[in-house]
Amino acid sequence: MIRYLLLILTMLSLLFSSENKKLAQTGFQFLSVNSDARGGGMADAMITFHNNSVSMFSNPAGLARQTEFSDINFSSNNWIAGIKHDAMSLSFSPKNGQYGCIGFSVLNVDYGELQGTVVWDNAQGFIDTDIFSPSALAIGFGYGKALSNNFSVGGHIKKAYQSLGRSVIPVTDSSNVVSNNISNATAIDFGTIYITDWHGFTFGMSVRNFSNEAQFVYDGFQLPLTFRIGGSIDILSFVPSLNEKQSLMIALEALHPRSYPERMNLGFEYSFMDMGYLRAGYLFNYDERNLTYGAGFKLGPLKIDYALTPFGVFDSVNRISIGIAR
Repeated sequence: MIRYLLLILTMLSLLFSSENKKLAQTGFQFLSVNSDARGGGMADAMITFHNNSVSMFSNPAGLARQTEFSDINFSSNNWIAGIKHDAMSLSFSPKNGQYGCIGFSVLNVDYGELQGTVVWDNAQGFIDTDIFSPSALAIGFGYGKALSNNFSVGGHIKKAYQSLGRSVIPVTDSSNVVSNNISNATAIDFGTIYITDWHGFTFGMSVRNFSNEAQFVYDGFQLPLTFRIGGSIDILSFVPSLNEKQSLMIALEALHPRSYPERMNLGFEYSFMDMGYLRAGYLFNYDERNLTYGAGFKLGPLKIDYALTPFGVFDSVNRISIGIAR
């Protein structure tokens, strides 16, 4: 019991120990946005939860806990400022996971249409150019393997692309060059999950977006590297008479992002007969959001989840996910 309390204290220290202001230090920020509705309803506190293809977007070690032969999941995330994230994941666990579980992932981002401008010698200081449509795409391959009944590991390698349209770059006082702002990078995610013998308390850690520096034309930038550590437990496991047909999971995670101050995510999920789900969460040390809500239901191999996140000065974020496992 003492070691679990020490773990919680360590997570709290991660949140409050750093006083550095780490703002706008990375690019490819779309890689740090979670599109999954189950995670969205639980404040993204998911590194110990997933046991399907969606694990590749949080902690690929969760692939090793997939019990069905195949799993496919589609998620749509109406993000802030009219940005839309669509994700798809597919995984296979042959021979009941004897050889591990492999997965494939796709993340597509549509930023909508934007008005281009260029600096000009007039009263406004600029003129309008053409309409352009920025976009982003990431394609990945994941693998997870249980090394014992309690311990699993996993990795996820992805190729990410982003197009920010064209720009006019002055070369001399009288000449310009038109450049296509397209960049790509290869990134790696990896993680572990350990299930203890104390009421099934589960501990996990993950590292996301580990990569070399990427570049747009002349300017280099880092990807949004993030370290996560957390744990989860079923509170009703302490009351066996209530735990037969229902569960109440609580998850707590500490995050150490490259671009932002340290953060913490707290999530809850109530499940009844493994068919109906209610979720809530709280995001600590985020600018425009804190509370999250979600719900879902499961009917045979089909599962549908929804999440709502109020986002301050922006419109609320809505996520929906549909998955089939068999």
